[in-house]
Amino acid sequence: MNKTKVSLFERAAKVTPPTALRATEIGIVKAKGSYVTSEDGKEYLDFASGVAVTNVGHNHPKVVEAAKSQLEELIHGGHNVVYYPSYIELAEKLNELNGGDQMVYFSNSGAEVNEGAIKLAKKVTKRPAVISFKRGFHGRTIGTTSITFSNSAYRKDYEGLLPSVYYSEYPYAYRTGLTEEQEVERCFAHLEEVFQFQVAPESVAAMIIEPVQGEGGYIVPPKQFLERLREICDQYGILLVFDEIQTGFGRTGKMFAYEHSGVKPDILTLAKGIASGFPLSALVASREIMEQWPAGTHGGTYGGNPIACAASLATIQVLEEDGLENAMKQGEYFKNRLLELQQTIEGIGDVRGLGLMLAMELVTKTGLPDSERINKLRQYALEKGLILLPCGTERNVIRFIAPTTVTKEEIDYALKIVEEGLTQ
Repeated sequence: MNKTKVSLFERAAKVTPPTALRATEIGIVKAKGSYVTSEDGKEYLDFASGVAVTNVGHNHPKVVEAAKSQLEELIHGGHNVVYYPSYIELAEKLNELNGGDQMVYFSNSGAEVNEGAIKLAKKVTKRPAVISFKRGFHGRTIGTTSITFSNSAYRKDYEGLLPSVYYSEYPYAYRTGLTEEQEVERCFAHLEEVFQFQVAPESVAAMIIEPVQGEGGYIVPPKQFLERLREICDQYGILLVFDEIQTGFGRTGKMFAYEHSGVKPDILTLAKGIASGFPLSALVASREIMEQWPAGTHGGTYGGNPIACAASLATIQVLEEDGLENAMKQGEYFKNRLLELQQTIEGIGDVRGLGLMLAMELVTKTGLPDSERINKLRQYALEKGLILLPCGTERNVIRFIAPTTVTKEEIDYALKIVEEGLTQ
């Protein structure tokens, strides 16, 4: 008698907690390029990319080869114990990509490196306060939960959190109905109120912000907003931290999202797409700042793992050779196609994004966030073999996170499913 096969989802339900709940019930056994294959052999076009991690596609041959070669040489050395080539080479490369005279500290995850950024800012400035921005997401540790403002569920039952954290407005002109210029003025008027009524600017160590908001809704701020933020930080000696955990490594069509505005942060945090799925994150800051971070004031056992660093170097090579150019080209095509859908399908309130960091916000006939329709669309797409993820504080936004290696044919296939789902 044949026993009924138990799915990976059913097995996971018995041994993993609800907090490890996945966005789908699919069990994946292999992946290649833009596709993943389930345990029952079905192929899915993956426009989640492991939440913006597999930016050069799944199992890219150059990344796989680099990881295999490093695996045979050194698996772990411990960056608080010894030096090894892939670690130093990656630090040199990130220094080069960010204009030179930078220093790099490696960790394992986005939340961990954002913790490090806050510690660094406090250590250097000797100031207590941090300003974060509404709808921003920076992680789920106690420290990064404290600076996250996108969902109260992340904070419930974990109070009190890191003290001296304050929140200011992030521009979202579509939601407020203002022009970009008016929205920027609204946001800075609120920041002035924060300085006047909550915390003196001379007490602020850092402002941490996503140059394009991720979980908050793939919101692209006007260039002038980031420019004025830079000016204010310079005026008061506040360190400006750009959280590029989701926006980095080709996601927006450039290596880093800050290149679109020309506004350079004091501290840059990187993860997700940095190593095509190997756990790795990086904190990049000027030599002047980093040399004020003494030995023993921060650390971590696994940061800068040799295999992860080798995979990252290969990932960057792929992006430089073709991925960035393709991301801009296909991103423009993808966005234009979404704008065409907006003209013919009721309820697509906004289409936005940079490169292949694209989003479509759905609203009801009265203009309210339509999360119900998003859920139905995602389920329809999944049945048709397309993986999509939501975002936005009301979960009424679909984010399209195609790999930078995506083809026009794959985009067309995904859009066909999306159009069918929205019209049914």
